[in-house]
Amino acid sequence: MATRSGNRQQANSGGANTAAKPAMRKPVFIKVDQLKPGTTGHNLTVKIVNANTVLSKKPRNPSSLRVPARPQQNTRIAECLVGDETGSILLTARNDQVDLMKPDATIIIRNAKIDMFKGSMRLNVDKWGRIEAGEPATFVVNEENNLSLVEYELVNVEE
Repeated sequence: MATRSGNRQQANSGGANTAAKPAMRKPVFIKVDQLKPGTTGHNLTVKIVNANTVLSKKPRNPSSLRVPARPQQNTRIAECLVGDETGSILLTARNDQVDLMKPDATIIIRNAKIDMFKGSMRLNVDKWGRIEAGEPATFVVNEENNLSLVEYELVNVEE
């Protein structure tokens, strides 16, 4: 009996070592001028130039819905011009993200994606990404190179 329990302990400890987690990668930060349409997974450190609230909408009447009541928040959307020393782009901020959008503040954006809106690029951070306040930056935003002013057109190429 003693040998059986000893074998079990060895088998259990051996199984735990084989299921080790892979090491996490360090984020690679890029500059605004490196953004391209339809790309994802961008990490940037940018400064906010201005922020305009586009939508501030109250939730529907919860009593008219058949879904169990949960705390409802106002839907808020703001368009913010953000950038670094290489260029600028419009960022669409939603709900809690709007609170961080103060002019001249520096933010760190992780796992952002580029969405196309009316043929122009917009930076967007969905539920898989994160926006957090950063240390004040020393660079001056280059507003001359605004990537959101460039209009793109979808072209089908026949082979």
